[in-house]
Amino acid sequence: MANTKKVALITGANKGLGYEMARQLAETGITVVLAARDQSKGDAAADKLKKEGLDVQFLKLDVTNEKDREEAAAFLEKNFGKLDILINNAGIAADGIAGTSVSATTEQSLHDTFETNFFAPIELTQALLPLLKKSPAARIVNMSSILGSQTLHADPSSPIYGFKSLSYDASKAALNSFTIHLAYELKDTKIKVNSAHPGWVKTDMGTDAAPMEIPEGGKTGVALALLDESGPSGGFFHLGQPLPW
Repeated sequence: MANTKKVALITGANKGLGYEMARQLAETGITVVLAARDQSKGDAAADKLKKEGLDVQFLKLDVTNEKDREEAAAFLEKNFGKLDILINNAGIAADGIAGTSVSATTEQSLHDTFETNFFAPIELTQALLPLLKKSPAARIVNMSSILGSQTLHADPSSPIYGFKSLSYDASKAALNSFTIHLAYELKDTKIKVNSAHPGWVKTDMGTDAAPMEIPEGGKTGVALALLDESGPSGGFFHLGQPLPW
C-alpha cells in the first residue's frame, strides 16, 4: 500500500525556528524527520515532540557532510520511499548578524558561512530531489533572510540599510539565487520552491533583542511548506507578503 501521509525533513531542527517548524508541521498530521548534527540534542528534541503526541523522528545530519547527506537520502528512501517537504533551515552567521566591516571580513568567515548557508542546501537538495519527485506535489523551502535582499541593502531608506554583514548577507542572497534557478528548472513539475524570511526572531542567532517570538517566526516557512497547487514558486516571502530580491 502506498504511503500517502506527507513526510517532511527539516535541517537544523533541534532548536529555534527549525524545532518550531517541526512542531507546527507535525501538528497538521505530517510525519516530520527532525534533522540535526548533534545526536544527543536531536534525540532530546524529537523525544520532547513525541511526548506531545506528534509523529516526529530524529535523523543525524550534518548538512556539510557528504556521507550524512547520502545516508539521509537512503534513510528516507528506505522508510518512506518519497519526500514531500524539504526545509533547508540549517544556517550560521560566522560574524554574527551585526557582522563586521567588509575590510575586516576574513576568507575563513566567508568560506564557513557559504559552506553551511549556500553549498550545503544545494547539495542536500540535489541528493533528495529524486525522492521529492516521487511526491505528488513536493515543496522546497529555503530559509533565507531579509538581509539577503540586494534591493533593500542598496536603498538608504530601507530598514536594513544600516545592518550589513558581508558573509551572512551574501550567503543568503546566493541562497535566494538558488531558489530562483531551481524553481525555473522545476517549473513544469508540481514541485514548488520558495525562499522564506522568518522575521527577526528571538533565537540564538536573533538574540533576545528581536521583536518576534519563535512561534510567529515559524509561520512563514510552514505556510510555504503547505502551499496548495495555486501557490507561488520562485518567490521570496515573509508572512505571505513578497519581498524584493
